[in-house]
Amino acid sequence: MNRIAPTLWRTDQITGETDRSSTLIESRAIDDDANATLKMILETGETDPNAKDPYSLNYRLLEKRINDYAAEESLNFHLLIARLLDNVIVLPIKADSQDTALMIFNTLNDRGLSLSDADIFKAKMYKYAGDGREEFVQAWQDLSAHAEHAGQSMQALFYQYMFVLRAEENDRKTTTPGLRKWFSEKEFQRLRSGRVLEDLGRILNVWKVAVNHESIEGEPWSDDEAIRQALDILMDYPNEFWKYPTVIYYLKHHDEGDFAVRFLAFLRHLTAALVSRFAISPSVNSVKQQVLNLDAEILKSKEPRFDFKDVDTEELASKLREPHYRLVRMLLKVIAYHDPEQRGLLPEHWEIEHIFPPQKWDDMKFPSLSNDEVKAKLEHLGNKVPFEKNLNIRASNSYFSRKSKLYKQSGIAVTRRLGAEHSDWNLEDIDTRDVRVTDLILSEFEAWGLNRNGDQSNILVRPRPTAEQAEQIRQLKELGLI
Repeated sequence: MNRIAPTLWRTDQITGETDRSSTLIESRAIDDDANATLKMILETGETDPNAKDPYSLNYRLLEKRINDYAAEESLNFHLLIARLLDNVIVLPIKADSQDTALMIFNTLNDRGLSLSDADIFKAKMYKYAGDGREEFVQAWQDLSAHAEHAGQSMQALFYQYMFVLRAEENDRKTTTPGLRKWFSEKEFQRLRSGRVLEDLGRILNVWKVAVNHESIEGEPWSDDEAIRQALDILMDYPNEFWKYPTVIYYLKHHDEGDFAVRFLAFLRHLTAALVSRFAISPSVNSVKQQVLNLDAEILKSKEPRFDFKDVDTEELASKLREPHYRLVRMLLKVIAYHDPEQRGLLPEHWEIEHIFPPQKWDDMKFPSLSNDEVKAKLEHLGNKVPFEKNLNIRASNSYFSRKSKLYKQSGIAVTRRLGAEHSDWNLEDIDTRDVRVTDLILSEFEAWGLNRNGDQSNILVRPRPTAEQAEQIRQLKELGLI
């Protein structure tokens, strides 16, 4: 202890006494909480047993390993101490700039956990904050905590923000640049403005609503049920390219008086455009250029031009009956939210339920169809509904006559209706429902702007019919009057 003390604490040169409140090791990292934890460990040799920060976790781990080794190998333990004190050299490294320090760190740390792009941006923005560094640190910590709560990372927010800035620069190139390389251009010029954290916070508002279903103070759109449902549908889109125009539209137009109505129309148009193209050509490349064009158009108008290639509705209808597996949840949400009795969002935990269970079909004979044809039909959209996970577990792979009782208990209107309106379910029912749900989706998409690739001014935002109106419409359809 006498030999190691002078490396940890300030020591009186005459008496040799150490002052443990005056530590020689300090961290100048941006995170003040971490610095305080390190100081407490150095002063007391203890840490909060419930703390989850890296300093505390690593200290407790080392302490346990050392104590265990000392108990098991007492003689070797003393040799270990002597070897450490006599042979380990602490080598200080001084860097002339932050960039040099980062380069040295990455070189020495090439086998460790790499700094993320967000870590680099944080250090750069801290450097540029000047006298406002303390406020910057607090704002970053608050934003990071809220982002984590909304299922986002600072890295993800910066990635979305890159597309915002690219749209502002009218950059429509389909090659997506590396995040760090892009922001590092011109000495990180894009991070020097005072708006970055504010813009990131506004982007996060979208995810607070879409993921956590929170209300944003002073922004009525965040409580709009139809907007929440539209965002919930898009949350299951197979790639990230729906997010960029969504956050750009919000950032640009959120403070306009008619924003809620316009935002809903925009989200629905975006859904119709993206889903229809992916259904026919399931690849990000089928929409990438159009989305980048849309990003830039949003900044020009709250009714932006959708420069998407028209789709053949007959081909789309065929694809919707046997959709790509990554679209199924989206399509089931479109169907579910169309039901006039569906209020609010679908339950958090729901699964795709096969009405006619694939595990049961081989007990039956279908002489007109091959095995492959039967298997394919059971995967049609008409044979699927959303179903609460707990009820789905209870339903297992039972036949419809048994499962329908559980369908009637569902909080999802379209599933509950299925259990009430049918006493049996067979392959013909799948064909019938295929046509019905495909027509429903196409009707919704056409109303939302499918193949209307000019501005949105003529797109109808239909009010949802009441349950009574919906029943009247259903009866008229059955009578063939509409």
